[in-house]
Amino acid sequence: MPQLLHLDSSADPDRSISRRVTAPFSDAWHGIGTDHSVIHRDLHSSPLPHLPTSALHWAPHLRTADETVDPSAEALQVELIEELISADAVLIGAPMYNWSIPSTLKAWIDYVHVPGITVPFESDTAPLVGKPVVVVTSRGNDYTPGTDNASADHTTAQLQQVLGVALGMDVHFVPVDLTLAERVPALAPQIPQARANLEAAFSAVDDLALRLGGATAR
Repeated sequence: MPQLLHLDSSADPDRSISRRVTAPFSDAWHGIGTDHSVIHRDLHSSPLPHLPTSALHWAPHLRTADETVDPSAEALQVELIEELISADAVLIGAPMYNWSIPSTLKAWIDYVHVPGITVPFESDTAPLVGKPVVVVTSRGNDYTPGTDNASADHTTAQLQQVLGVALGMDVHFVPVDLTLAERVPALAPQIPQARANLEAAFSAVDDLALRLGGATAR
């Protein structure tokens, strides 16, 4: 049964652009067949607690003798990692907040990025290598390469480093720029481009859902 792990992290449940774009991907995945299931975690409405100890950054066999972990925190980490590993594909809504990712998404990353379990460390353990992950990055201004704001995009590089480099996943970014064009007067002249960006994102996620969902069904 091909399974999608769908994570949303926007703090706006009603007007969020990242949620508007991740939703049709999830719907398209479901629509491929009744065997295509989705696990949805809303990291904003049901936020994960921040790591209670740095010991959780390491696999149990790599912790020092004086590092202890609360059993409930370890159980949560095991649940999140198993959920990620068992998924055939991952979908992440990652809006830019103050030029970075939401703290709720960062908390999830801190639980699942673990040397010795999901990241190779003194072994070849790398269960996530090649797993496709679609990341919808929504940004209020225009941060496309070549623009004046491009260097201020600290979301894409961060997620590529964690998901693509460290975890070895196959990362597909779907950027949506100018999401604040209809709210910020200074950006109003770019409203037509903002709407075109959104339509392009809808088309991209529809294509990716069908392509990745179809690949997992083979």
